[in-house]
Amino acid sequence: MKKILLVSVGLCLWVSCISTQGTRLGTTPDRASVPPSQVAIYRSADQVPGKYEEVALLTSTADSVWTSEKDMWESMRKKAGKMGANAIILDALTEPKTGAKIAAQVLGVTADRKGKAIAIYVFPEEKK
Repeated sequence: MKKILLVSVGLCLWVSCISTQGTRLGTTPDRASVPPSQVAIYRSADQVPGKYEEVALLTSTADSVWTSEKDMWESMRKKAGKMGANAIILDALTEPKTGAKIAAQVLGVTADRKGKAIAIYVFPEEKK
């Protein structure tokens, strides 16, 4: 019984993984990693409080049954921080259609949620 429980928990953890990929843009310099908690999230470029440069395009994929939007954004913050970005600008999040979600439940297939964002480095304000 314990083996079945352990295998079930392991399978749930494996299924709930979020895959976030980052594609570096241009010739941005390599910067030190930033802790995910210090990576700001902006809904649009207009909200960024100063000059910035784009570091990478981020794409995330995860099973919609086992993850939330918050989980997706947290995964993106983590990836952006590893790439030396201190913020992300959210782009799009697409949810699977209802039929795909039902099929996922009934047939045991995945119904992936997908998200996009741009990892950026916001320059510190110049002191006057």
